[in-house]
Order: sequence, then C-alpha cells, then structure tokens
Amino acid sequence: MSTARRYRSQDWFDNPEHIDMTALYLERFMNYGITPEELRSGRPIIGIAQSGSDISPCNRIHLELAKRVRDGIRDAGGIAMEFPLHPIFENCRRPTAAIDRNLAYLGLVEILHGYPIDAVVLTTGCDKTTPAQLMAASTVDIPAIVLSGGPMLDGWFEGELAGSGTAIWKGRRQLAAGEIDNEKFLQIAAASAPSAGHCNTMGTASTMNAMAEALGMSLTGCSAIPAPYRERGQMAYETGRRIVEMARLDIKPSSILSREAFLDAIVVNAAIGGSTNAQQHIMAMARHAGVELHSSDWMEYGHAVPLLLNMQPAGKFLGERFHRAGGVPAVMWELEQQGMLRSDRPTVTGRSMRDNLAGRETHDREVIFAFDQPLKKDAGFFVLRGNLFDFAIMKTSVISDAFRARYLSTPGSENIFESRAIVFDGSGDYHARINDPALNIDEDCMLVIRGAGPIGWPGSAEVVNMQPPDALVKRGINALPTLGDGRQSGTSDSPSILNASPESAVGGGLAWLRTGDRIRVDLNAGRCDVQVDPVEWEERKKDGIPAIPASQTPWQEIYRSTVGQMENGACMELAVPYRGVANNQARHNH
Repeated sequence: MSTARRYRSQDWFDNPEHIDMTALYLERFMNYGITPEELRSGRPIIGIAQSGSDISPCNRIHLELAKRVRDGIRDAGGIAMEFPLHPIFENCRRPTAAIDRNLAYLGLVEILHGYPIDAVVLTTGCDKTTPAQLMAASTVDIPAIVLSGGPMLDGWFEGELAGSGTAIWKGRRQLAAGEIDNEKFLQIAAASAPSAGHCNTMGTASTMNAMAEALGMSLTGCSAIPAPYRERGQMAYETGRRIVEMARLDIKPSSILSREAFLDAIVVNAAIGGSTNAQQHIMAMARHAGVELHSSDWMEYGHAVPLLLNMQPAGKFLGERFHRAGGVPAVMWELEQQGMLRSDRPTVTGRSMRDNLAGRETHDREVIFAFDQPLKKDAGFFVLRGNLFDFAIMKTSVISDAFRARYLSTPGSENIFESRAIVFDGSGDYHARINDPALNIDEDCMLVIRGAGPIGWPGSAEVVNMQPPDALVKRGINALPTLGDGRQSGTSDSPSILNASPESAVGGGLAWLRTGDRIRVDLNAGRCDVQVDPVEWEERKKDGIPAIPASQTPWQEIYRSTVGQMENGACMELAVPYRGVANNQARHNH
C-alpha cells in the first residue's frame, strides 16, 4: 500500500483555512446520505464519467458496469462519485455525432476541473466516447483509466455472421440488386445487433477502445471483452480498484501518453484493420496530450505493418471470437516479438507494456495470424496529397481482389488509375442523383462528395462510402473509387479516399472540381490530382465556394467557429494549448 498524499478534493472538504467554504461544500453532499467523515477522511474521490444512457445504447451497459466500478473503488479505499457525460451516439445523432466529440470533451474538462474529483474512470464504447474522454483527461491531467463497455455478441442471419455495419452495407447492395426486399433488409440489420454493447466488428468503436488499450490507458485485455460476458463485470471491478491506487500514486495521463505510445497505436491500428476514423481521433488525442504527431507518421510508422486480425470488415470474424483469441494483447504480442512496438513504456497497470504482453500469444490462428504469415502485407493507411487537398487517407486493408484487379493492376502502371469525377454536394444530392442515367456512371468513374467536412456539414459526416448506382450493382460491380472531405463508417469495406483537408467549405480543391474532370491516383507516389489546365482551375475559383447549410443550433455555430481540419484532428483549436489545468485550482464560489 502506498503512503497517503493530500488530494485536490481536500481543498473542498478538509480545508481549515476556509472552514466556511468547507461547510458549504459538505452541507449539500450530505443530503443523499454520505457522511462528512467519509468526505473528510483523506480517501481519494474517484469520478465515474457515465457515458451510458437510453439515447446512447452502445454505452448503456455502463449503467450496470458502474455498480461494479463502485464496488472496486470502495474495496480499494476510495469514494465514488458518478456523473453524466454528454451523450454521443454515432448511428442516430443528426447531423452527425462528430460535432459532439468536442462538446463532450469540453463538458468533461469543466467537470474534472471544477469539482472535487481526484481521479476518474472513463467509461467508453461508441466511437467518439473514447477520444472525447481521453482528450479531456489529458487537458485536466488527473489520474484516469479507461473502462470499455465491450462489443455486442456476434450477430447471425441465416447461418452466416452478421456484423454491425458490415451487414447493412452488404444488405444495401443486395437491396439495390433486387435480391432482397425492404423487410428482409431490416431483418438483416436487426440480426447484426443481438445484445448490449457497441459494434461487434472492427468499426470505429472497437478500434478506438483498442487504441485506448494500445496506448496503455486501460487494463490489459479490457477492450475486446463482449459487453454481456461475466469478464466485463470483473474488468469493471478491477478497474475501480486500480484507479484508487493510481490516485494514491498520482499516475497521470501525461506520464503515459507519450509519442512512443501514439506511434504504437498507429501500428496496432494497421495490424487490426482499424477504422479510418482513428486518424483524426489519434491526432486529436495526441495534440491535447501535447505530443507531436505528423501526417507523415501514418506512412512512416504505420503503413508497412501486416494485417494480423481476421475480423470484419477487413476479415471474416466478429468480436466474440476476437476476445477468445486473446484480443488486443495477442495482436500486440505478435508485433512486440518482431520489434514493431516501443513497449518499454509505462501503462495504467503500473507495469510496462512489455510486461503486460508477456505470455499473450494467441491459440487461435484462424483469427490472429502470425506476423510472418499475415492476411495482407503493408496494411496501414495510404497518405495522399495533390492539387485537390493537402492531406487524405485511404484504408488499404479493405481493398478487395476485384477492386485491385480493376483499378490497381494495369501492367506497367500498377497502383495507378484515372477516373472521371462524378461530383455530389452532400449526401442529399448523392441520394437524389446517383441513379440518374444522365450521369452515365460506369466503371471508369470516381464518386466524389464535398461539403462533408467539419465546417461544411458541420462535424464531418460518414458519407464517403458511396454505393455505385443500382445498374452497376446489378452487374456485380459493388465498389467504385470514392473521394470526399468527410469520413466513412469504420465498418465499411470501401477503399475510399477520406478526410480530405482542407475541405471544400474553406476553399479546398474539391470546391473547384466539376463532374467530368479526370482524377489521377498514384498510390506509388502518394498523389491524387485532377487533370485540369491551371488557367481554367483559377478561373473556376471566381464562382466561389459551394454553399453550405446554415447552422441550426448555437453549438453548431460555435463548433464551426472553433474547429480545425481533419488532418489535425478536427480539434477546438482554442482548446489545444490548455494542459494540466487541474494544477491550477479554480477559485472558490462564494
């Protein structure tokens, strides 16, 4: 047991120099039965950032898990105080849940700074609940630990695995081809969500919880345990116990979230076939932690990494099988054995990442492949630049054999192709015109969507994984090249060019693109360029930037006025310099 130290909460509850304020703070807390002896005992007060609610179904399991967290906190000698986090629900929030990552971040910073919290359990699950809370934990810099809610049980439909998101994209293509009707499409969607928990595929939810573990911010093995499993409740209990010891030892995010940790996260993301959304979230977390990351790091450290995890959308299996195969530690063990990780770094366990991974080799080689026999080689993101944008990414682990054969295998020009642009202004325009015969969309086309970035949407929307017109789908062509200044679902199997920065709404190159232009993609050179005469290109700029929708709420206007581009994490730029704010106690309120 470590020696006691004075906690920041004692400035509220045990402060003889301001006994009048101490009385004020103690008085109202006692109205639900807690005693002044408890609050003045010198025991750490542990916050539980509750992300579960009825409108956050992916995280709703935390309403139950928090009880086990409280048990662990109490048994370890802490005092639990649970409070709500602003809800973030990817599937349902309009116009996009992306605007709420920064809002939840902002709210959590204020809670952790302004209330008597000595350390915090971050309850994560749905995509942006993980980065939002880790961003806030870095800004405040009090001891913090991540408890993932876990994925749903595996979905099944007519004898086949039905994964979150992936089943819907497949069903959408079947519907377009006339193979199923509307009712069966809805049955497929329902089958993919069989229990409490977040996505059971390696979508953004599973990816970002895996990133928390790879960074060293959760207990070993935490991220992949399915939500309904007994081990999930056990992990909640152990997390509660551990955060109390972290409070005593004052183990803060700043001692864990190093450049080495973020580089390892980039490597692990490639090895698990992680979501393209990881790019902006990892960049945002790094910036709020004061860690310097560069766009080039995704290629320098994260591209030449093999795909080791056979999990949808890049592979075959779902979350239950991944957990039984050993989860994130088993994948990291493979990487660590090959010297791919910087594993001599601290973690919330109190041990190094190398120690955490000892003995974690998988026994299921159908799910986690050996490093020297991967599913795919060089499975990380491509980083692209050109005259349409300064930065974009392309996920290579989901490039299908059919897509590669059609676009990336021309003899003498491997990994190079040209396409005719079909330009859409937002998803409404796409849905209205994708089947318009006048567009003459064929295999030679690239579908482009703009106005989908942080400022244009607002919030950056998951709209880039556009499906070909029904006529092509009926011919068996399920994917065309796609490009946009927005995002796509982490569950998508589309090898889109995404997160284009700067976006069209601020004068990025996509603003001046026209249907019929030729776009050349050269993956060898990392280039994406429109083939338009420079004089004509400059002439187009006289038409101005395409119109974007007006802000509908005060927060949308605030978001637009503060947010940066996706290349740099789509952060609230004014918030990035704030760090370690818990070191500067807020003034008393009376």
